[in-house]
Amino acid sequence: MGYLLSEDDVVEVMRKDFVATGSDGDYPYFGGGIDPIGIIQHLRSYATFSTKLRHYALDRGIISLPHAIRSCTGLSAEILGWRDRGLIKEGYWADITVFNPETIAPKSTPRHPHRYSEGIEYVLVNGEIALDSGQPSGALAGRVLRIQDR
Repeated sequence: MGYLLSEDDVVEVMRKDFVATGSDGDYPYFGGGIDPIGIIQHLRSYATFSTKLRHYALDRGIISLPHAIRSCTGLSAEILGWRDRGLIKEGYWADITVFNPETIAPKSTPRHPHRYSEGIEYVLVNGEIALDSGQPSGALAGRVLRIQDR
């Protein structure tokens, strides 16, 4: 697993108002370990957003919590041109994550990448509860967003 930016570069970039948080991690089968070509699962598949919230906003104060949340939600939707997502607003799709700022924390490590973050209490996808009190609800409300959805 490789890293292309130094910690100083990561910090400098994330402070910019125009930089959104994203992850090019895939959605692996939980506990899948090593993929068929021998690549170990990268942490970004499980810990990108919780790391930003816990490590950079809450623990180190590199950025404010509102800055971190905006870069993960509304700014991303704005960049992609999705006018009805990314904010909690009447008429918008309810894609909402409720987390506890006292307990939000990434749990995956390079040696054990298949660990879900802690402190995420509820997730709504298109208005349906997908995570309820930290447990999957079984709802499958997500859908592929296409260019015409903008």
